[in-house]
Amino acid sequence: MAERPTFSPFWHRVRTMKARLRPHVQITRQFYRGRRWHVVRDPSSNQFYRLNPIAHEFVGLFDGLRTVEEIWKIVLERHGDAAPTQGEAIQLISQLYNSNLLSADVAPETEQLLRRGRERTKAKAAQQAIGIMYFKIRVFNPDRYLAWIEPILRPLLNRWGFLAWLAFVTFCFMQVIPEWEALKNGVDSAMAPANWGWLIVVFIVTKAIHETGHGVICKRFGGQVPEFGFMLLVLFPAPYVDASTAWALPSKWKRMAVGAGGMIFELFVAGIAALVWKSTPDGSLARQVAYNAMFTASVSTVIFNANPLMRFDGYFILSDLLEVPNLMQRSMKMLQYLWKVHVFRLKNETPPTSSRAEAGILIAYGAGAMIYRVFLFVSITLSVMGRLFALGLVLAVWTAGMWFILPVGKFIHWLATGSNIADCRGRVVATSLVSIALGLGLIGLVPFDDHRRATGVIESEQDTGVFFGTAGFVEAAHVRSGDIVRKGDPILTCSNDQIVSKLEQIRAQIHEAQALEQRAMGKAQAAQAQIARERIVALHDQESYYSERLDELVVRAPRDGRLVGKDPADIVGKYVQQGDMACQVVDPADLRITALLDQREAAWPMSLGLDGFTAEARLFSRVQDALPAEVERMEEAGQKNLPHASFSAQGGGQVQTSQSQKDGLIAKNPQFKMYLRLADTASDLSAHRWLGMPGERVSLRFTLPAKPLLEQWLDRLHKMVQGKVNI
Repeated sequence: MAERPTFSPFWHRVRTMKARLRPHVQITRQFYRGRRWHVVRDPSSNQFYRLNPIAHEFVGLFDGLRTVEEIWKIVLERHGDAAPTQGEAIQLISQLYNSNLLSADVAPETEQLLRRGRERTKAKAAQQAIGIMYFKIRVFNPDRYLAWIEPILRPLLNRWGFLAWLAFVTFCFMQVIPEWEALKNGVDSAMAPANWGWLIVVFIVTKAIHETGHGVICKRFGGQVPEFGFMLLVLFPAPYVDASTAWALPSKWKRMAVGAGGMIFELFVAGIAALVWKSTPDGSLARQVAYNAMFTASVSTVIFNANPLMRFDGYFILSDLLEVPNLMQRSMKMLQYLWKVHVFRLKNETPPTSSRAEAGILIAYGAGAMIYRVFLFVSITLSVMGRLFALGLVLAVWTAGMWFILPVGKFIHWLATGSNIADCRGRVVATSLVSIALGLGLIGLVPFDDHRRATGVIESEQDTGVFFGTAGFVEAAHVRSGDIVRKGDPILTCSNDQIVSKLEQIRAQIHEAQALEQRAMGKAQAAQAQIARERIVALHDQESYYSERLDELVVRAPRDGRLVGKDPADIVGKYVQQGDMACQVVDPADLRITALLDQREAAWPMSLGLDGFTAEARLFSRVQDALPAEVERMEEAGQKNLPHASFSAQGGGQVQTSQSQKDGLIAKNPQFKMYLRLADTASDLSAHRWLGMPGERVSLRFTLPAKPLLEQWLDRLHKMVQGKVNI
């Protein structure tokens, strides 16, 4: 830890000041990681400040009679090196004074109160402008509503109520999990434009219940909820309550309960909606509304509210669970501290924590939050631009300025005016320029492999199915799955007593007709002989038909290849219908991979040519094996007909299909087909590398000529914008 300078050149400004805490200030004791802390709360502004025991003792000596220097000397004598330095004392006094928590013998007091109030208002407005994606609008004070509902729910707001809630949610989950396919298929109808109205209404209602959960539990533990309003979450209205008084609760478990209260209430609603959805008929309005409630109250609350990388419920729960308050701010300060110490080599910097374990948490969380912020900015901006291009463009420019350009401006201002680098400003500026040059050079000049990905499906150029030609019972299996067969080799033998008896009956009728013909000819009855001959011809036709059916009871290989699919031994003894598939016979030399590229990705293979890149394939069932592949050809025109159902979103793929087509094989946007084969030239059937079964999905990775990362990112961003924006 860097050495803390004891004295400050600005001490003369505060040393003679006599201050005291204002009477409305509230102080609560809390424990973090076994250490005692004190939380100072200003009820008028609902702001909180955390003090360690020594800082709390220092502030507690402000009685309006002692000077700041007298108080500092008292604390210094008691605690020695652990006492706050003059600079830390000035910072603490400044924070409390500017927050109207401290009054001092300076005039005019009224004007300063008004000025500080105006400054807080400006700071709040600036914060709202920076967080335009989460803009808040206060509506009313919900205290009366919560004071009415809290006594009703009080018998359930305990550990037994939590266990009952857990049992109910588990029961509801077990009820709907068998309907998993119906749940997945319902996403398309829930997101359809015709359902947007109901979806918005259900979303607002469920989120209002969510916020009521925060407020009720906060009220249950003695907190106050002074504000209810709407947060424009990416310009979409979502209710919120201000339950920040929970930060002053002594128990971390109570604070975590307040943070989780919204999700508890919302998942309870999701459970009720799940039961309604299961019990109502398909296609009814009640079923669709119940699905909307179940979807918004479960998926959205888990993805967004439980996500600790966003300042929602999961963030505050994680902060209390780890006992690391102000996790976001302190993690950013920790990263700044590491950069200043290890890159700028500043000597007198103070880290936000002296605990190694806490420092590790701050570093890990800060890095994850920064990466997620970039991801969130790109994904949300593109989503909005895809629907409202002009609004999305304004949102992107504004957010980029607030989240990225503004911090860069602050950094430049710090380089120019920072007092802590006055003695080494030239070195810090030079280090910054070199770091920026190295970073830009790394991503803008150094080439890296450019990898693109796609999904393909294995298919055969010839029909690979082996079908039963006649219904019957399977008597014997002559080969097993995986065996190599030749054309005409028997695979299965079936029996059908009806065909055998029918064939015997027809043959007996043929003998009878032949005898009648001979008798008629012996008696010179030409007409009767002619009738007998015609009957014999008809019976022979029937005999040929049933003889063919009898031959078809032996299922034979239609081609040379390898037997795949069902193991013939598994169906011995079963009755099969005519036309049922028995198995498949595949020649590896005829297998190919069909991949689909959308309009955004179809440009690079056409511009590079089929020899301008390499490809490798990995079976979804065997991802550990990377098999080299060769591109045979690519269709130059896009088509909406999908070659296989595995490409569709319903079949597990990524291609969005048209809702007007029930078979799910018509894509919304044209797709370009690319045909590939494994790089295998073996001529012997048994020596061919085995790829897989027709219909199996394959992950493809293409390696393009190396390019700098910046060029790759800009190309991907351009394609993402093309895919999201319709202009």
